[in-house]
Amino acid sequence: MRYEPIDPQFFVRNRERLRDLLKPNSIVIVKANDIYPTNADGAMPFKQNADLFYLTGVDQEETVLVLMPDAVDPKEREILFVKETSEHIAVWEGEKLSKEQAKEHTGIERVEWVSGFEGWLHRLVPQVEHIYLATNEHLRAAVVVETANDRFIKSCQARYPLHRYERLAPLMHRLRITKDAEEIKFIQKACDITEAGFRRTLGFIKPGVGEWEIEAELMHEFLRRGSRGFAYTPIIGSGKNACVLHYLENHCVCQDGEMLLMDVAAEYGGWASDLTRTVPVNGRFTDRQRAVYNAVLRVFRGANEILRPGNTPMEYQKQVIELMEGELVGLGLIDAKAAREQGPEKALVRKYFMHGTSHHMGLDVHDVAPPHEPFAEGMVFTVEPGIYIREEGLGVRLENDVVVGKDSNFDLMANIPIEVDEIEELMNA
Repeated sequence: MRYEPIDPQFFVRNRERLRDLLKPNSIVIVKANDIYPTNADGAMPFKQNADLFYLTGVDQEETVLVLMPDAVDPKEREILFVKETSEHIAVWEGEKLSKEQAKEHTGIERVEWVSGFEGWLHRLVPQVEHIYLATNEHLRAAVVVETANDRFIKSCQARYPLHRYERLAPLMHRLRITKDAEEIKFIQKACDITEAGFRRTLGFIKPGVGEWEIEAELMHEFLRRGSRGFAYTPIIGSGKNACVLHYLENHCVCQDGEMLLMDVAAEYGGWASDLTRTVPVNGRFTDRQRAVYNAVLRVFRGANEILRPGNTPMEYQKQVIELMEGELVGLGLIDAKAAREQGPEKALVRKYFMHGTSHHMGLDVHDVAPPHEPFAEGMVFTVEPGIYIREEGLGVRLENDVVVGKDSNFDLMANIPIEVDEIEELMNA
């Protein structure tokens, strides 16, 4: 079995917490993601709607969850609709969940075939006042493809125009922002697999190796340890490529004297991890590379110290920028007098550090959260400062995943090498 089983009570708890946030006399309807086409008769790998997975754990297409907490009939308060296996499906794709399997997997007593969903819809919706539907409201989402949930919103509003429609997304953001112990367990497993992949590459990287070959080494280790692969498209950039924040081609050959930035991590059981390390291609840091690397490492540690309950994302980023400013002055990249005179936007700092320091992580690598929510115990964040000196073809970023704790943060990647001396030792072992 590729993944450890997820405790069904995790999904039961999630649905109970959602019910507590709903208005009286409501219904919630969440549909699975589509299987998206490529060309001809090709299709992309299926990726489940994260909200549906969070509430059910079902990683299968054409699934629908309906919650109606105030239904008069208790058997209609939770209904899961799944795709029925046919002989054709069994031969070509493999069998789908049976009703009994779906019940055991989710803790939902009533499971129906999705073919009967439309009939059930018309039976249930006239009984309620509020209809909660799913949308993608991540602040950085660029929604250019109509999803199954988008189509359902249109059809539902056309069929029932006088109901009061509600946004499910803010409620799901509120629930998903703090991680359950079951989630932490799976994120930790993803981090452990990522560690194994990183350690494997340290003995493989050398001048003349292709960025794509390093990607292959990582994928090999991730798959053999039970991951489905990368939690996101990997960034493996040597030399000047490390200064391109979303470099995805991974098509260059690593050269002697360059630094190699690897922003790559494994998923496990549906949960993501997110790691970045930057190492010397030849296994030895130059004095300049060491200085820049250690400057980033100091900011990394300082950022972790101020990523604490009660601080806010905007204030946190300002504080990290202040830390970074001092390091850039020390590296001779910014003049101290000019640094004191620059405006509040810190343009001189942003020339070399132009991205945010941390983001939520969970089922999505850039996980959902209410905007501007203060940090709190139980949230999972990345910490990923970087310095990018394009004129030197030198980029360094370091990134770990941490659980915000009451007294201190718990580093889920504490065992992954990060010190200069340890990296050199492992690369030259």
